[in-house]
Amino acid sequence: VQLQASGGGLVQTGGSLRLSCAASGLTFSSMNTAWFRQAPGKEREFVAAINWGGDTYYADSVKGRFTISRDNVKNTVYLEMNSLKPEDTAIYYCAASSRETYTSAREYDYWGQGTLVTVSS
Repeated sequence: VQLQASGGGLVQTGGSLRLSCAASGLTFSSMNTAWFRQAPGKEREFVAAINWGGDTYYADSVKGRFTISRDNVKNTVYLEMNSLKPEDTAIYYCAASSRETYTSAREYDYWGQGTLVTVSS
C-alpha cells in the first residue's frame, strides 16, 4: 500500500492550493480518508476527512475555506485550500482507515509521506 501526497508549495496569504493524494494497493472509495497537518513544534492535527459514502468532515479552523473531495476513477483524494493564512503553514499528510472514526490520527493505518505548504504573510 502506498499513498503519494503532492501539490504543496509556497503561496501568499489569501492564495489557494490543491493537494492530491493518490493511492495504490487500496481503494479510497471503500475507506475513510483524511488530511492531517503538522506545524513545526506542534502535534499532528486533523484537517478534513471524507468517508467511504462521501460524507465530509472538517476542523473548525478550516471550515468554509478547505474542501475535501475524491475521484473514484483516479483513486485520488484532493484537498482544495482557499483563503490560506500563515497559520495554515504545515506539512500536510493524507491517511486512510477502515475504522469508523475520522479525527484521530491513531485510528489511521496508512499514511502518505507529507507535502509542505508554506503561506507567507
